[in-house]
Amino acid sequence: MTGIPVNTDVRLRHGRVSLALSFLVQGVAFALLVTRIPAIQDRYGISDGVLPVFLAAVPILAGVGSVLTEKIVVRVRPRVVLRWAQPLVLLALLGVAAGDQVWQLAVALGAFGLSVGALDASMNMLGVRLQRAYGRSIMLGFHATYSLGGIAGASLAWAGAHWDLSLLVSYLPVVVVLLPAALVGSRWYTDADARQPAGVTTAKDAGGSVAFKALLPLCLVMTFAYIGDSTVSNWSAKYLQDVLGSSDEVATVPYNAYMVTTLLGRAAGDLGVRRFGPVAVVRFGALFAAAGFAVVAPAPGAWVGILGFTMLGFGLCVLVPQCFAAAGRMFPDASDAAVARLNIFNYVGFLIGSPLVGALGDVWSYRGAMLVPMLMILVTLVYAPSFADGAARYGGRHDRSRAADVG
Repeated sequence: MTGIPVNTDVRLRHGRVSLALSFLVQGVAFALLVTRIPAIQDRYGISDGVLPVFLAAVPILAGVGSVLTEKIVVRVRPRVVLRWAQPLVLLALLGVAAGDQVWQLAVALGAFGLSVGALDASMNMLGVRLQRAYGRSIMLGFHATYSLGGIAGASLAWAGAHWDLSLLVSYLPVVVVLLPAALVGSRWYTDADARQPAGVTTAKDAGGSVAFKALLPLCLVMTFAYIGDSTVSNWSAKYLQDVLGSSDEVATVPYNAYMVTTLLGRAAGDLGVRRFGPVAVVRFGALFAAAGFAVVAPAPGAWVGILGFTMLGFGLCVLVPQCFAAAGRMFPDASDAAVARLNIFNYVGFLIGSPLVGALGDVWSYRGAMLVPMLMILVTLVYAPSFADGAARYGGRHDRSRAADVG
């Protein structure tokens, strides 16, 4: 223990647990939405031609929400934004299930997109601040709880589909449980870092200057990572079934395996960053993810394809959390602005990934299409030095001597 008061240590611990809960809740909510898209399409009678418009609107509006959050946190603390954005996400999810007309779906998805953008940005702002307070890598742990929530949400969605439950019956109990839990947990959010009392936000942290040229490498890595992620989520089942000749049941395996390995990789990732440093972890993740695509593309059968998609989970899982962590280190006096701008490229990658692979698959081949995200991920190796910890001394067994021992 060094010069930080004990009560501040307690607030940091509580803040870490409450923020992890927020990531978990968000993982559940997002998985419930995306895994029940066919049911949503049937409920509202949306054609296959119109559906992509609705799906594209969510990440576009989420990007708008992230931009607005950057402006808002200059005057309002990120924890306040998160406190109210998360209930809005859950209520918007319920609105998707409760409506019966297309305009109602449009309103609900619009609210979901805007609030998700604010939620993602503010969650990662607080994560960066807490990591700075701890003086060692903890960001991957937050994203691990998001992955755990995604697995839980996908499982709940499977149960709803299996038992042929309506969207409202599937979503309502989840919202009834998670909404009060999120509101109670929000009492312990903290913006603190090691240089100031817990819960205090400075003008520099909220709205300092961010040089986009310096942030650009992280933006590109974020985009490439989400292109890889969307390739798995949108095309793994089709690839196994149509290209590798698997059954319907086996075609569901790769995404589940990917989610599990994402969780495991993130759960252990912080230890890797502390031991070897963020640059080494990012390089390993990029190489392992590229190797996963290299296995998928020429796979002779379904189980080899599943192995490749499983490898992708271990590789891609470290890239996004380390992008946010690196942005916080790169702009310590403007971390909120850096995180908000970087977060936009989450949605850019999501928008590009699925159409890109689909178009390449139609005009070329789906095997060849798998090589394109592989090459993009390999470009990450060029930008790996941008993840260097510098003066922060994260990783490499060099935690800062002034960091509080907060568990």
